[in-house]
Amino acid sequence: MGLLYLIGKKYNAIIQMENICKMNKGDVFMEFEKFFIDKFFKRLSKETFTVDYWDNEKRQYGEDVSKFTIVLNKPISKNKILEDPYLAFGEAYMDGDIDFKGDLREVLESVYKNKESFLRTPNIIKKISHIMPTSIHQQKEDIQYHYDLGNDFYKLWLDATMSYSCGYFEKENEPLHEAQLNKIQHILKKLQLKKGQRMLDIGSGWGWLIIEAAKKYGVKALGITLSEEQYKKTKERIKKDGLEDLVDVKLMDYRDLAQEEETFDRIVSVGMVEHVGRASLDEYMKTIDKLLKPRGISLLHCITGQVESEVNEWIKKYIFPGGYIPSVRELIAMMPDYDFHLVDMESLRLHYFKTLKNWAENFEEAIDEVRNMYDEKFIRMWRMYLNGCAASFHYGEIDVHQFLFTKGLNNDLPLTRKYLYK
Repeated sequence: MGLLYLIGKKYNAIIQMENICKMNKGDVFMEFEKFFIDKFFKRLSKETFTVDYWDNEKRQYGEDVSKFTIVLNKPISKNKILEDPYLAFGEAYMDGDIDFKGDLREVLESVYKNKESFLRTPNIIKKISHIMPTSIHQQKEDIQYHYDLGNDFYKLWLDATMSYSCGYFEKENEPLHEAQLNKIQHILKKLQLKKGQRMLDIGSGWGWLIIEAAKKYGVKALGITLSEEQYKKTKERIKKDGLEDLVDVKLMDYRDLAQEEETFDRIVSVGMVEHVGRASLDEYMKTIDKLLKPRGISLLHCITGQVESEVNEWIKKYIFPGGYIPSVRELIAMMPDYDFHLVDMESLRLHYFKTLKNWAENFEEAIDEVRNMYDEKFIRMWRMYLNGCAASFHYGEIDVHQFLFTKGLNNDLPLTRKYLYK
């Protein structure tokens, strides 16, 4: 039976090649492209799906009921796929060369579930000797590329706090706004704030965390950002709440702040360290050491990977230039060099999945307003970004963690975590 099966496969391949040879040059090229893509799709997902090819041929992959359909409006170059499938398929979707019938996030999740798929293969860094630290100028350009798209754009799909980081869902169906308020309070509780202390937020976003810290705990809070849009919005919020005596925000790099010889009792950073680059991670830790007082507490909230890896080329090119996802072991290994003592670590992976799912849904609800601001290519790019990230936190290889550490030993911290849930 096995021999007959192999003979049959070989016979079918011969017939296929004979048919190709009868075609004209253009058709031959198209058929070879389809032959390659067909092999690629056979390994794409463990779930059954259908592909509508550009010549109206339909092929089903798998034996069960098809769960979604991939529509190929034109061939995707096999050379591009071989070079970088992330970039090839991401650009094909942006350009409308590929489309999907079904929920985009669920389609991507089906690919992530397959451990053999390209989405489950991290871009592991093997050679690091050539990697240079990110300059302050380049860091500013990278940040402004993404975050200065405009406050009017971000407020369409973020919640009222304008929090562009993982929420904290205390209940299964909690609204996004409540989850973001929970996250802010969760962080502030971990920092064990006391009235009169100085707190620094590196990468302070639109300022809700530093404002809430001053309101609730009476601390003197400083936020720093490289985004002019975030800086202006935070200034507006501080003035509106009459908190100029307690809260300030500066448009500056954290490394420049370290030159001013200021020190802080507490330092927090939420979703910023992913932008510093691998070669600058040690410089980040060195800067925290310089800015944090002895026995001070710092909280680092960031996306993490199982292994050290660059973000994929599509994300790097179109969404987060200069992005890098550190591994948990990489960050923890640096802490002893500065006498940083890790006292708590918490994974929020599924919280980020729910956050991104909410953002993607909000984005679609505001799609008419987005269309008034940007073209269709931009819309498809952001749709892929938000849904792709949601899928990756649900079934992929990335996580998000909060690391709480002290500078030197601090014996005044609570013995248990009960204080977090009061």
